[in-house]
Amino acid sequence: TEAGDEPDKLAKERQQYLSALEESEKKLHFLVDSFVKMARLEQHIIQIRKDEMDLLKTVQNVFGQIQNRAEEKGIRFQIRMPERAVCVHDPNWLGEALFNILDNAVKYSAPGGSIEVTLQQNEMFTKFQVRDHGLGIEAGEENQIFQRFYRGRRVTVQEGFGIGLYLAREIITRQGGFIRVASEVGSGSTFSVFLPHS
Repeated sequence: TEAGDEPDKLAKERQQYLSALEESEKKLHFLVDSFVKMARLEQHIIQIRKDEMDLLKTVQNVFGQIQNRAEEKGIRFQIRMPERAVCVHDPNWLGEALFNILDNAVKYSAPGGSIEVTLQQNEMFTKFQVRDHGLGIEAGEENQIFQRFYRGRRVTVQEGFGIGLYLAREIITRQGGFIRVASEVGSGSTFSVFLPHS
């Protein structure tokens, strides 16, 4: 009956409101957390402490953090890493930077896509590379994407605040490294992080 349907309808609406509230709370927490990290870095409240040697451990922790987001979109990682990678770094802050780069790749990849991640070392640098097959970046935007609050011209439905890549470059620069991006619209992007060994 119609009267019997009313409690079910109210319960469904209540659940929708609660879900929307929880999602808003998550977004607000993420935004505040990002602002705090940005402020701490810019005001030198927290210093980069390069006290970890095992880079593989840091990278594996980052994959553990990003796995759920990737699985939600059905995205697969193709990973090529050596058995051992030594690089003096701050595991917390570098982990934040690498997470943001991987999160960016997941965000702009199509559902069911793949992301290639490689880690290589030579005499001078460790190279961490992330290649996605997603939206891509328009010519001329390669440097702008690392600015605070910048959102690409082709970004529409993807959520974000334009903070992640800014934080990533700031952190990597403060660790003595640098980041490069190569991209083609519609074909994806490749982010390459170069870190000195000491």
